[in-house]
Amino acid sequence: MSHLLGALRVEPGGEIPPFLETLDKDTPIVAYCSVGYRSSRLVARLEKEGFTNVKNLDGSIFEWANEGYPVVRDGREVHDVHPYDEKWGTLLAEKLRAYSPRE
Repeated sequence: MSHLLGALRVEPGGEIPPFLETLDKDTPIVAYCSVGYRSSRLVARLEKEGFTNVKNLDGSIFEWANEGYPVVRDGREVHDVHPYDEKWGTLLAEKLRAYSPRE
């Protein structure tokens, strides 16, 4: 899946990953998902756990890509994003929609 450079995947609704528990509570963390709903829930969970410098990326990865900012997959920059499905894909510029990995 396409993602922001340096991003680490956190399973939506899953347990807080152990690596987060090793961070100082004031470590800057930016959460994002497709449109912002799941990431806003993660931000709330992290704040409840005592993290003090957590932000939700406005517009999430769809707006990020629509604005022309880079995304990566398998360690290289790509020019498409995998939407959840065709309905959610309408929030992405058509040229950015990937429904299966491209080579």
